[in-house]
Amino acid sequence: MGRRSFLRLLAAAIAVGASALLPATAAAHPLGNFTINHYVGLTLATDHVVLDVVIDMAEIPAFQERQTMDTDGDGVVSDEEVATRAAGACRAVVGDIHLERDGVRVPIVAGSSSGEFLPGAGGLSTLRLTCGLSAVLAPVVTSPATLTYQDDSYPGRLGWREIVATGNGTIIDAHGLPTISPSQRLTAYPKDMIALPLDVKSATIDVRPDPAAAGVNAIAAPPAAGTAGSAGGNVGAVPGGVAGELPDIFLTRDLTPLVVLAALATAAFIGALHAVTPGHGKTLMAAYLVGTRGTSIHAVGLGLSVAVSHTLGILALALVIVGAGSVLPPDVVYRVTPVIAGISIVVIGGWMLVGEVRRRRRSAARAAAAAAAAVPDRHAHAAGIECEQDHPHEHEHDAAAHDHPHEHEHERGRVDEEIPGEHSHGGVHHSHLPQAGSTLTWRGLFFLGLAGGLIPSTSALIILLGSIAAGRPAFGLVLVVAFGIGMAAVMTGVGLAMIFARTRLDRMPSRSSLGRLATAAPLVASVAVLGLGLILTWQAVAGAPVL
Repeated sequence: MGRRSFLRLLAAAIAVGASALLPATAAAHPLGNFTINHYVGLTLATDHVVLDVVIDMAEIPAFQERQTMDTDGDGVVSDEEVATRAAGACRAVVGDIHLERDGVRVPIVAGSSSGEFLPGAGGLSTLRLTCGLSAVLAPVVTSPATLTYQDDSYPGRLGWREIVATGNGTIIDAHGLPTISPSQRLTAYPKDMIALPLDVKSATIDVRPDPAAAGVNAIAAPPAAGTAGSAGGNVGAVPGGVAGELPDIFLTRDLTPLVVLAALATAAFIGALHAVTPGHGKTLMAAYLVGTRGTSIHAVGLGLSVAVSHTLGILALALVIVGAGSVLPPDVVYRVTPVIAGISIVVIGGWMLVGEVRRRRRSAARAAAAAAAAVPDRHAHAAGIECEQDHPHEHEHDAAAHDHPHEHEHERGRVDEEIPGEHSHGGVHHSHLPQAGSTLTWRGLFFLGLAGGLIPSTSALIILLGSIAAGRPAFGLVLVVAFGIGMAAVMTGVGLAMIFARTRLDRMPSRSSLGRLATAAPLVASVAVLGLGLILTWQAVAGAPVL
């Protein structure tokens, strides 16, 4: 290769590497890539109600909707297909929302509808549906009345829900509902409310005519976006995972060998970054290896099992999204897997704790047996010194001979029965090898790896779905595998570091503070795994942020 060709290749590699580090221009949805978010603006007049409904779908539900919209199966969603689907979605919303006046159902009529795809993360899109609905109040409101509204659309789906109420020729008491949209009709979510998004699904509004209003109320236009104000209502936990901004390298159309290598390296790097973020089982994995006295090969096996479990989880969730999303919503899967993982870790921690307690009891029993065997043989062995222990037989002591009809040991604290793999430091016997009584088994190790990798990374899922949307599912699968390799490298490194540290502690004198810490490490680690499992289970059930 000539110098000029080499420089060209180097420049191309630098350019590709730089593009890999640059995030895509479109940011991920702030409320989570699984969410379906709702806005309803109610404008109440004396003779009608206008309902301005906006549905903001994040990348994953928008991906599913896009598949449904492509009725001719050509892989392209036309404007006509979008319009048809938007009208159908608005009719479905009409059937899922309820408006009553003093306990009597008020029919809602569908009007205008529109749909728009907007850039999202990883080459995917978000979807914004807008529905203009109305309801006639007959007879006209001439005295105080009570209107109730209930939104049952997209039940069970994660996301932001807000209701805004204003009057048009009427005086209303909305019982704390805002008059201006806090999210500007789902276009600018307040950053201080992202962690605890609004979850307002129903409203009760008292309405009466405004004496100052003259003439017949006209049909109101949808409220204009304004400055976010205070909002009442319930709040929910952070809904679903949020993928970070993904590099443009994954969206490159021309898959040259250099681009493929750069994309794989970038996917592995993102997987490694994912593994070093808070949680993700590193503490759990380290505690397990310390508590079960694992070896280097166990650290490698545990890291690989986490990566394999995570990759299989991504593939399974992608299959749900592509083929079974209408039956099993993917955000439901995303919420259930942390619960399963938490319960699994509780089981593992309990099993470790029981095994460690049993091991300590057996060790204590052996030590007690050794001490009991040594007590009857207390006597001196210096020449000319008489035996301190009474015996039914007589014997003499001299420096050369020591006749006994029995044998005994003179090393303080030594166990009569040697245990394979055990050795002593300062009178404390222990082993670095898995053996009978140890809590480490390969089955338990892989079970922990399954639990640790069960919760899928949203970034990896977006990478795969983006590749599917671009017509390159095999490339997406390879990128997910590379993502898992990056995770495995970090997990294995953490495990090896903990094993190295534990080995150094084991060499400390048993009476030193570090030696006592080494002796207590397996018990502490067992309690730590159990405690982490309980905390993770509680977080998953309560809907709090997890791993």
